[in-house]
Amino acid sequence: MKSFGITSSVKSARRTRWLATAAILASVLAPGFASAQDKFPSKTIEVVTHAGAGGGTDITTRMMLLRARRAMKTDLVVVSKRGGGGAVAMNYINSRKRDGYTIMTITPTHLLTIARGKSPLKLDDLVGLARATDDPQILMVKASGGFKSIKDLIAAGKKRAIKVGGTQVGTIDQITTFTFSKLAGIKNPNYIPYKGGGGIVTALIGGDIEVGVLNLSEAESQIKSGEIRALVVMAKKRMKPLPDVPTTVEIGIDAVFSTLRGFVTLKGVPEDRLKILEAGILKSMRHKVYLGYLETAGLGPDSIAGSKEWNAQIQQLYKDGVVALKELGMLK
Repeated sequence: MKSFGITSSVKSARRTRWLATAAILASVLAPGFASAQDKFPSKTIEVVTHAGAGGGTDITTRMMLLRARRAMKTDLVVVSKRGGGGAVAMNYINSRKRDGYTIMTITPTHLLTIARGKSPLKLDDLVGLARATDDPQILMVKASGGFKSIKDLIAAGKKRAIKVGGTQVGTIDQITTFTFSKLAGIKNPNYIPYKGGGGIVTALIGGDIEVGVLNLSEAESQIKSGEIRALVVMAKKRMKPLPDVPTTVEIGIDAVFSTLRGFVTLKGVPEDRLKILEAGILKSMRHKVYLGYLETAGLGPDSIAGSKEWNAQIQQLYKDGVVALKELGMLK
């Protein structure tokens, strides 16, 4: 019995020392463990888009992601939520935690949808991270069709309503179409909405529409193959890949429209995470791979901008969009 008593005391002392050591180790390791758990980003980031495959926004997003995975040292995946002029995408991002693991690619279309009250989000919910493109709108036609120049198009438009294809109703494409028509003195076109640039290109080649409102990246291969002809670039200066295509300013029409694309998240994401996201996106877009994409699309590195400039532009785009929607009778 005495022997048993000694053994029990030894075991008890050993157990006490083990518990004390475990407690010390826990107190030392806990901060490091918590730090690892809180490290951002430590899991997949979703990048939500509203665009169909092959559209300018889809292409821009995927080109950014080529280097973003290395820049942020985590995986990023495209989540396509199409419909409603970006409303479906905004509904989705609004349902996610505001923790920085969900970001969204936006265009002026999203801002117009918010202005029309078609989204659960308000303008102040958007936090700009970085601008990705400043991509001029271009009026394009089927190369084998009847319009050989912008003068041909304007002449025909003074006699009848031309069938024009763009992305959905109440978008920058529709505003571009009607503003150009008004300034050019032609009849209001028959505007036909499509889900994305790919659908517009297909409809144009197939003869379902006469004119498409597109960006160069959405129809570059068809222009090179001779299926589509660019008639006019809605900008102040000509695009390098389209040296023979005049601008609206050149032909005396003060209609300058561009598809601005950029990345945002929602208000509520911690400030330190916003900075990490901005830095990672900018680093990936300033890589030669993305810069090469911009050059191919006829754009320069000045398309890229940080959060300060991008947020200011978002505010201005919204204000301008409200004015345009009121002129179109789509907003009181």
